[in-house]
Amino acid sequence: MDSADELVPVPLDPGGDDSGLPMPFPQVLWRPQSKFHDRVWLHVLLFVLTVATTTFAGAGHYASFQSDFVPQPVPTALAGLLLRGFWYSATILAILGSHELGHYFACRYYDVDASLPFFLPVPIVLTGTLGAFIRIREPIPTKRMLFDIGLAGPIAGFMVAVPALFWGLAMSRVVRLPPDFTGFSLGEPLLFQLASKLLWGTPPDGYSLNLHPVAFAAWFGLLATALNLFPIGQLDGGHISYAVLGRRSTTVTLVAIGVALFLTYFSTSWLVWTLLLVAMLVKFGPRHPPTFDEHVPLDRTRLILALVALAIFVVCFTPAPIEPMELIRR
Repeated sequence: MDSADELVPVPLDPGGDDSGLPMPFPQVLWRPQSKFHDRVWLHVLLFVLTVATTTFAGAGHYASFQSDFVPQPVPTALAGLLLRGFWYSATILAILGSHELGHYFACRYYDVDASLPFFLPVPIVLTGTLGAFIRIREPIPTKRMLFDIGLAGPIAGFMVAVPALFWGLAMSRVVRLPPDFTGFSLGEPLLFQLASKLLWGTPPDGYSLNLHPVAFAAWFGLLATALNLFPIGQLDGGHISYAVLGRRSTTVTLVAIGVALFLTYFSTSWLVWTLLLVAMLVKFGPRHPPTFDEHVPLDRTRLILALVALAIFVVCFTPAPIEPMELIRR
């Protein structure tokens, strides 16, 4: 029997056997049921559509990068512009794909049935995607497995996002802001600020760093990592919190929801994400699904890795991801 199979009971005729004598209990035949079976065509289709939507978004980012904050005709032909849209598309898909494949291969390692990544194509000019996810199709039995599967995604995505950030910032440039500029300001996570100062220092007054599309994709990847590490419910951070704290993680979830609600007053860019978190809380409840070893503490190595996850959350988080420049000037 393959290690990815599970045994499923199939009842036979309970009235007797081949001898014609009555049987006191039903006969049961065990047959294997394969795991990790997916409609591959659907995953490929969603991925191709996401390549298309992120490439269009990337073309817009490259056009903005070329303009240096000054509206002007783009000198690049449409075909060339779409080709340069792959700067953004390839980077963000590498970060999101690495994140989800981290979860997926951890599930394969522990023989926990899970789907291939579902990418979410959305024709949004800013991002071109709402991210990606996998479906875990059976309960995770132990806290050790839950912790490893929950942490594998953020670690894998972060390891791709960091070099992409430095590479993208190295291709960016500092330019003067027009006095009547009315675009958006991106909130800078701590890691973004550190990398920017290492490469470019502090821009003079009236100047700003014009992000190359690769740098913007890395910024989006850092933000997505922070969002997934929120210690709430079925998010990666919720899995890690439960694995470390057990039932006490319910209190952490409620506090985190309160923090998310507070952030909507601090920055309206948190509104949609907070509504999604509240909807998830209403649907699934505040308590994480239990494992059978809920009261068994994690080993020291995993507790140290939990602190690493917390550090990744801190350096990827920003309290105001996107704000109009008009609001910042007030």
